[in-house]
Amino acid sequence: MSDLIERLASEFHLSSEERSALLPSGASRVFASRVGWARTYLGKAGLLETPARGAIRLTLRGKGLLEEAPVRVDSQVLLRYPEFVAFKERTPSIPVVPSNAGADAIVETPDEAMGRAHTQLQESLIDDVMSRIRGSSPKFFEKLVLDVLVAMGYGGSLQDAARVVGQSGDGGIDGVIKEDKLGLEMIYIQAKRWEGQVGRPQIQSFAGSLEGFRARKGVFITTSAFSRDARDYVERIDKRIVLIDGSMLARLMIEHDVGVTVIETFHVRRVDSDYFTEA
Repeated sequence: MSDLIERLASEFHLSSEERSALLPSGASRVFASRVGWARTYLGKAGLLETPARGAIRLTLRGKGLLEEAPVRVDSQVLLRYPEFVAFKERTPSIPVVPSNAGADAIVETPDEAMGRAHTQLQESLIDDVMSRIRGSSPKFFEKLVLDVLVAMGYGGSLQDAARVVGQSGDGGIDGVIKEDKLGLEMIYIQAKRWEGQVGRPQIQSFAGSLEGFRARKGVFITTSAFSRDARDYVERIDKRIVLIDGSMLARLMIEHDVGVTVIETFHVRRVDSDYFTEA
């Protein structure tokens, strides 16, 4: 199969980017996944067989199909075989390309359809989380930020690792968190619910606040976004300042289960070829 995937990629003149493109889940490459599903469909139609682990070959039926007049072998052609029809009836989600569809018609594999659906759900959840963040009070927002950082592994528990400063005379610092459980270095935080873009002046002010604490590392988190000038500025200064906008904050919350809950889990399994290898 690995040799076949490379040969097909070459015959289709795929670029290196097209060969390496990943599914939304990141579990495998798009092209390899499509070749794998093509093998499955052809096998269900009795056109391919597996004589040994990781190997495939045409059956007599498959050779007979190739001897016909030039034909585009797609799911519509496969419907002539009762084995494939039975397979499709068991799995009705299998897409069938209409016979009048062009050669460039795009049909998603189950992997791609699942990945696209997951991406849509994630984007919808991100929008919902961002809306809730923007509607929270400044005090709650500061706590949320520290919850996320602790969930990411900074400093251990909330009791040991984080404390909200957020008082008058705090020097522009909203919180401080230990970088590790021993507290060998501290990370200073500014968390602001912002309407417009955060520009370079705000980041420069934060950098000056770090100097007042003799701090080298800081995180500036906002509900909005950062200007290009602000992002360029943090790349040029000695202090290490990480910028997290509203979208990234929502993604971090989802990734580390802060403010969200799992309502359903799907397990996608594949055959363990090693198990079926006989000594």
